[in-house]
Amino acid sequence: MAETGDRRAGKAARLPRLSRRALLTGAAAGGGLALAWAIWPRRYEQQADVVEGETAFGAFLKIDGNGQVIVMVPQAELGQGVFTLFAQMVADELGADWRTVAVQPAPPGPLYANRLLAREWFDGPVRQAFGQWGEKAIDEYALRSTLMLTGGSTSVPAFADDLRQAGAAARVLLCMAAAERWAVGWESCDIQGGIVTDGTRRARIGELAREAAAFDLPAVLPYRPERRDEALLGAPLPRLDVPSKIDGSANYAADIRLPDMIYAAIRQGPVNAARLDSINEAAARKVPGMIGIVREQGWVAVTARNWWAANQALDRLDPVFVLDGPEVDEASISAALDAAFDGSDGARYFRRGELGPVFEGARIVRADYDVAPALHLALEPMAATARVRPDDVEIWMPTQAPVPARRAVARALDVKESTVTVYPLFAGGSFGIKMEVEAGVQAALIARAAKVPVQLMWSRSEDIIRDCPRPPARARMAAKLGPGGLVEGWSAKVAAPATLAQLWRRIGHGEARGQALAATAGEADALAVSGMDVPYGIPHFAVDHYPADIGLPTGRWRGNADSYGAFFTESFIDELAVIAGVEPLSFRIQMLGGQPRLAQCLTTVATLGGWQGGVAGSGQGIACHMMRGGAIAVLVETALEQGRVAMKRIVAVADCGRLVNPDIARQQIEGGLIFGLAMALGAAPRYRRSLPEGMRLGDYGLPRLTDVGEITVEFLDSAAAPTGVGEIGVPALAPALASALSTLTGKRYRRLPLVERAA
Repeated sequence: MAETGDRRAGKAARLPRLSRRALLTGAAAGGGLALAWAIWPRRYEQQADVVEGETAFGAFLKIDGNGQVIVMVPQAELGQGVFTLFAQMVADELGADWRTVAVQPAPPGPLYANRLLAREWFDGPVRQAFGQWGEKAIDEYALRSTLMLTGGSTSVPAFADDLRQAGAAARVLLCMAAAERWAVGWESCDIQGGIVTDGTRRARIGELAREAAAFDLPAVLPYRPERRDEALLGAPLPRLDVPSKIDGSANYAADIRLPDMIYAAIRQGPVNAARLDSINEAAARKVPGMIGIVREQGWVAVTARNWWAANQALDRLDPVFVLDGPEVDEASISAALDAAFDGSDGARYFRRGELGPVFEGARIVRADYDVAPALHLALEPMAATARVRPDDVEIWMPTQAPVPARRAVARALDVKESTVTVYPLFAGGSFGIKMEVEAGVQAALIARAAKVPVQLMWSRSEDIIRDCPRPPARARMAAKLGPGGLVEGWSAKVAAPATLAQLWRRIGHGEARGQALAATAGEADALAVSGMDVPYGIPHFAVDHYPADIGLPTGRWRGNADSYGAFFTESFIDELAVIAGVEPLSFRIQMLGGQPRLAQCLTTVATLGGWQGGVAGSGQGIACHMMRGGAIAVLVETALEQGRVAMKRIVAVADCGRLVNPDIARQQIEGGLIFGLAMALGAAPRYRRSLPEGMRLGDYGLPRLTDVGEITVEFLDSAAAPTGVGEIGVPALAPALASALSTLTGKRYRRLPLVERAA
């Protein structure tokens, strides 16, 4: 990592804790020997948990005597289709009959760790400490810590190889069992539709499963060709989770029912509440059905026979909190972002060439951009059900981080982690907020106090007040244009909190929100400017992050920093195109000689969308983005009707490598585009006295079905490895819409949301 100047020299040597702490302390304390121990690979002989009649084939697959294929899924199903995608990858390599394929959430185990997300999260500091050994060190840390996490569109790319290997291994073992029965070479056997055959004889995989598990695998596994007429991979197979969601049998947090269970409502105060000051207990106890009150540091809960009674009693309880530090409002957030640029904690994370000589004495184009905080506003508020008994604790909750949640509950109750079981449930939306673990901890503490099972459900207002939003950010962009409109120099300085470092302290270290805020206040982080290493061939280029202490806890969000990074970058590209007098599509294409996939996305979307060149009055805008190996281009067409943005069309073309299931991929891109539209037009709270002013979904300008317009999504045929599709649809929508609005009004839109929020 290169630094921005002498005043920041030495910043690269300061490393955040990794637990991030467990890995780094070994290198600091014991030198080479400790490093070798930290990264020395261990052998994990992990098998899927089985019941009678089932046979495990490694950690990801088991087959029962009836031939049902059960795929173990360590990732949370958040509506992104991961249950179906994982099953599809295994079933294709195995040769299973899709009608016999089922899935089961995986229990904690080292091989279920999301090493890819761990690498993204920790790569910067660990690579600084360990150099070329950094990736191996992170992988070992993730495995030993059972770091099961869902997020960052990493599910398919993180586990694709493991799942393909699981299917291939089981196919070979089943063929070996059949071959021994038939006295033929196993290489002459194959499996199609769940039937093992050598071309003459046939046997069902269920009847061979127990025998097959006793054979040894060959040194090299034979894999199926990826493009075959009968392939399940790449087919638009129906989702496995949809039937249960349609008939109501799928369990969400609010559906859990346990014997003697009661209900709880909670009040946690503003974002910087330090402690509970007073309550009106007498008034609360007048509510029929009210049972008890549970007080903890920073929050209070009421239990009752039903949630409505608990919530009514909570309102009458009228809790008053004492704030820690100054109040948070829009003015304080803006001042903190400005102050960050004047601090000494900034660091440079992307660099090409030398900007100094290019900018010196030259005419520089400058523009400043802002994004406001953005709330998650998932359909399902935070919720959890807990049962606490002397020897075991059970938690039912939607979670993207089941193992950190289990550790947090064990820490809060002061019990052994092995006594805590977390049952991950379907999530009714997340967008990153279900990475937080506090609802499970709260439910466990309330259940312990009540001595009966408790279901905790946050109210909508509580979900809004205690949200950890997408961070606000401010960018100072500068560029020098050369002959022909080519960009010769580019500087992006971004002030924003180190959000993902802050989140890790909450879920990885168990720190309270205030502790995590204080610990990361001066921590520059490459993840805070992800997506800003632009794909354009700009010879002199730099991106700096300036950590901002805004006093507001922030969290993971769909697209993370790419969501605002693309807005800064693509909006500035559009402004430069206008100044250079070059049509916006051509302006981009001339700088994409090294990125043919992205260039093809742009030319294809222009053709499909009937691109008119971004001329005045067209209502059209175009933008593109690359993210984790995928590429996308988005064209929007909009109008202004009575001062309101009226979307006409959204056209997107993406290259996301080989698609496991094109229907699910299309759904995810469409969902990302609509999410990006919500970010562009709303989702931003007004903070006053540390509280958001709006307490309902209707207060946040979220798009309705009639607001979206026609959506077209196309994928380029690609032989590249599969990439995540859950987030890549988000970043390019806002800059494309900003560009489109500029053609209608003649002014530039440099702030998200793009339209003024009603007071």
